[in-house]
Amino acid sequence: MKTAVSIPDDIFEKVERLARRGKRSRSDVFSAALREYVARHSPDDVTEAINGVCDRVGNQHDEFVSEGTRRILEQMEW
Repeated sequence: MKTAVSIPDDIFEKVERLARRGKRSRSDVFSAALREYVARHSPDDVTEAINGVCDRVGNQHDEFVSEGTRRILEQMEW
C-alpha cells in the first residue's frame, strides 16, 4: 500500500544513507522500521511469539542447567 507521510529532514537523510549502505530501497527501510516499532509496541504479539518458542522447545530437562540455576538461586538474597 502506498501512503504519504511527513518525515523530518534529518530522519529522511539518515534513512537515505542507511538504504544506500544496505543496498535497499527507502520503502524497505521504512517498512522494516515500522515492523519493528509495531512489534515492540504490541505486547500481545510479543507474548504470542514467546509462547510459540516455548511450545517448539518443549519441556526439556537439562541437569547442568538445573544445577547451575539451583546454585545461583541459593546465592541470591531474597
